[in-house]
Amino acid sequence: MTEAATGTDSLTVDGLRTYLHCPRRYEFAHVHSLDGEDDDTVNDRIALLRASICDALRSGETDAETLEDVARDRLATRWTDYDERFHSRTQRRHERRALEATLAAYVERVGTDHAAGIAQLDADAAHGELIGPGVALSRTVSVPESNTPNDADAVTIETTVDYVTGDGSSIVGVRFVPTLASLGPLRYRSDWEGDVAELFTDHFDPDSAAFEPGPVGALLETAVVLDGLRELRDRLGLEGRTCRYLQVPLADRSGLTVNWVRNTVETNLEVADLTEVYVDHHTFGMTHEHRNETVDGRLASIVAELRAGSFDPTDRWDRIAEHACPDCAYTVCCQDHIAAEVRFDG
Repeated sequence: MTEAATGTDSLTVDGLRTYLHCPRRYEFAHVHSLDGEDDDTVNDRIALLRASICDALRSGETDAETLEDVARDRLATRWTDYDERFHSRTQRRHERRALEATLAAYVERVGTDHAAGIAQLDADAAHGELIGPGVALSRTVSVPESNTPNDADAVTIETTVDYVTGDGSSIVGVRFVPTLASLGPLRYRSDWEGDVAELFTDHFDPDSAAFEPGPVGALLETAVVLDGLRELRDRLGLEGRTCRYLQVPLADRSGLTVNWVRNTVETNLEVADLTEVYVDHHTFGMTHEHRNETVDGRLASIVAELRAGSFDPTDRWDRIAEHACPDCAYTVCCQDHIAAEVRFDG
């Protein structure tokens, strides 16, 4: 999606993530729509798994073996037309087994529970719209007009989850991601208070050396997803249920094991529940909703900056140059980077 430089009525979570890395990178990618992707191989493989899992969930099967069989069947069908260039047939067979192992790990870790949760939630709601890929969610943020501070415009932040399931008194949005590496310490924390809150505020502190666009972006994303889930919950007539957000990695090969003798591939999955690490318990006590005033306030300020077309990275340039520039696809056309490279000391 192309996001207008100023006056835009909608933004995306992906755009917010890009902006956290570098405002100028956001301008190139989301305003001018310059292509910065070099390799979509991982995303293409995830797309195969995402579609296959969603098809299996849509089948209504809740038995582990049957659910996995349906997912493997859907993967086999898509694999026939998959045109990634492999250097050998052996590599192609191995990659397919790795994907099948990921399906098996998903079913064992959360698949059957989520399938049963979808069935129950669908029965309670009787409206469908729970399974994607690409279940659309959004959050609306009010941004004051620069010329009329007493008036505010509504900006919609858009995102998607791959499906929505039920878990007791909660509805749960689930998104498939490549890995959980970008979450940083959020993977190992269960509370906002303490180092997570400090990490978040330090990222925006001009006097701090902290640069944490991954976990900060995940917290902003969680704010958007949970608000979107609350809207979906109310639309489905499920008021009173709490909302949670999970990420499930499908391209993390760190747990992959290969037995070359038996010609088998196995793996395991780590699932990240971002709800608790996002929730500010003071805000929760005041609102009885999974919210965080600090994150919500920062989200509103970023939206205001984007709406105003503020892409100057000067105030954070040292951190951006150190952490974001080395892997940025736009350095060749970035005047800020070029100016820094040719600057003379003296």
